[in-house]
Formats: sequence, structure tokens, C-alpha cells
Amino acid sequence: MADPADQISQLKIDRSTAAPARPGWLLPGIVLAVAGIGILFWIFFRPGSASVLVQTDVARRPPSVAAASSVLDASGYVVARRQATVSSEVTGKVVDVLVEEGMRVEKDQVVATLDDATQQARLSLAVAQVESARATLDEIEAQLRIARLERDRLRDLAERKLTSASSVDTAEATFDQIAAQLETGRENVVVAQRNVALAEDALSNMTIKAPFAGMVVSKNAQPGEMISPVSAGGGFTRTGICTIIDTDSLEIEVDVNEAYIQRVDAGQPVSATLDAYPDWRIPAEVIAIVPTADRQKATVRVRIGFLERDERVLRDMGVKVAFLGAEMPADVTQEIQGVLIAGEALQFDASGDFVWLVRNNIVAKRVVHIGGQRDRPQILVTKGLDLGDIIVRSSELPLVEGQSIKTD
Repeated sequence: MADPADQISQLKIDRSTAAPARPGWLLPGIVLAVAGIGILFWIFFRPGSASVLVQTDVARRPPSVAAASSVLDASGYVVARRQATVSSEVTGKVVDVLVEEGMRVEKDQVVATLDDATQQARLSLAVAQVESARATLDEIEAQLRIARLERDRLRDLAERKLTSASSVDTAEATFDQIAAQLETGRENVVVAQRNVALAEDALSNMTIKAPFAGMVVSKNAQPGEMISPVSAGGGFTRTGICTIIDTDSLEIEVDVNEAYIQRVDAGQPVSATLDAYPDWRIPAEVIAIVPTADRQKATVRVRIGFLERDERVLRDMGVKVAFLGAEMPADVTQEIQGVLIAGEALQFDASGDFVWLVRNNIVAKRVVHIGGQRDRPQILVTKGLDLGDIIVRSSELPLVEGQSIKTD
């Protein structure tokens, strides 16, 4: 058995053998790794990097001063005073339709064509008949010249007692007969020419044109369908190619309760607001009061004309109108300068009043100037915002410059 003292001596550390040197890159590597982790943390977890849920608001146009002068409010619709469903004068098969909804057309512009093979054949026949009538007329004229020469010759012989009176009478009758045939031939040429005109008119009916300049609002027929001015073919025959409205004839029709019609006069100024654009007020005036009442609704129809034309005004749009008082100050039709925002969107710090402006889901601080007091549901911003700017109304967390946001 081994001596325990010898075993304990073997447990001594041999100091004569040097420890291996550590690699020189270990410490710099650790520093770089820590720095990289810090950079990644800054990129993904820095303030403002996470999207904050917010509610937004839009800078709107403030109401006009004219709205305060309203003596009567009513609602109605935009209508086209001049509109037409374009159709053909004859029944035919549609070959091509050259318009689409929303297309602008000019007066006499071709909107569709019908199959004109039969009309082309009839026109060719009518032209041939004219040529035939003219050839017949030339033949009769030649016969009349011969008859005239024969008559004149026999008259000369009769004066010299060299022929009988009956021969002269026969020549006279022949000349008169051919002269009458000449007149008939001339009339036949006129009739043939009128047949050509009718054939040309029938051919022109195969080309359907716009009766006036306007906008196409509906397309009712397709190539291959039958079209007729009357619904002779039942549900399989169209009665129109398209519907065109004259956009310059757009006006407003409203029904006014007959109990308040005394507040409306022809030429009275009106402020109109389309339901589609509630912040846009359009100047208008009363054109006429239709002199009849609806006994079922107890209303009187009033026609109102726009004083300004705009492409945003479309037929059948809903509109609200305010009939303005006759004795208005000269400046009441002017709009209040600035935009309206929700009161809770306005904030305040050392730099003054500001709002958070939204651009591409990123907020930016925008200093603004306001008119009036701050503690109002609606605040007038006179400087710093434009109509239609999107701003933050409220947010679940405090915002910082450059903050990414998201909305409900």
C-alpha cells in the first residue's frame, strides 16, 4: 500500500511550467460585442421608435359669416336642367359605342354607329335612279331637237304650198308631245334626287350624334344589341345609347314648406353646402319659385342657380341651402380666415401653442397661432395650418418629434 505522505506530495502545483498566454483579441471583442448590443438596443428600443396609437383630426374650413344671416334653411338635390337620353330615329343593330361614363362630348360628336348595310344599298339604288333619269332626259332632249327641226321644215314647205296642212299639224303635235315628255323627264330627275336625299338621311340616322355638349353619365347599350326609339321589342330592345347632361345647366331644386315660402324671393342670395363637401360653401341665388304647391307634402319647389361652376358639383348630389337675408352687410359673404381644429388637439409649452402634424404616419411639432380662447371645443387656427392638414387629436402615450403613430 502506497504511503499517504507520497500521495499528498503529488498534489503540489508545478510552478515551473508557465501558464499559456491568453489571446490578445479577447478584450476588444468583448467591447465590440457590448457596443453592438447597445446600438441594436438604441435602434429598436429608442424613444419614439414604437408606433403609438392616436386619434387624428382634419383642419376644416370655418363657417362663413353669411351663415349667420340665414333666414331659412332647406335641403334638396343638384339637378341638370338640360339632359337627354340619346337614341336613334330608327330601329337598328348597334355596331359600335364610342363613349363611356364620365366622358366629355361636344355637340354633334359621334357617340355610336348602327348597322347601315341596307341604307348603303338603298342609297346606291337611289343614285343609280338619278343617273337613269338623267340619261332618259338627255334622250328626250335629242328627240325634241329632231321634232323641232321637222316642224320648222314642214312650216317652211307649207308656206311655199309644197306640203299639206295636215303634215304640219302632225309635226306640231309630235313636237308638243316630246316637249311634255321632256318636262316629265325633268321632274323624274328631281324625284330621283329627292330619293337620294332621303337615302342619305336614312344613312345618316345610322350615325348617332350628341345633341349638345355635355358629360356622359350613363351608357345604356352595347355593340350587338338592337336599339329602337320605341320599346317595340320588349326587354330585348334598347331605347337609348347613353344619357348626356349639360354640366353648365346644373342647378339646385329644394322643396320649401309652404308655411315659410314668404321668406324666399327671386334673386335672393343663397349659401349652398354639398353633403359631400360640408366645409365648402358655394354662393348661389334663387332663380325662380315654381308657381305651384305639392298638396301631398305641402311644399313649394324653388330653383336655385350656382354663381360659381366647379367639377366637384355632380348631378343628384344632396345639398343644404341657407336663404340669406336681403339686408346683409357687404362683408358677410367673406370667409373667416384660418382653419378649425378640435380643442383637445391644441397643446402648449415654452415655445407657445402647437399641434402634432401627421405626415406619412410620422408626427412633427407645428407651432400655431390661434384666434380666441383655448378652452373651446373648436379652435380657430389663424396661422400654421392649412386646410386639410391632418393633426393628432389625442394619443395613448406622450409624443416626441419623429414619433411613429398608428390610428384606429
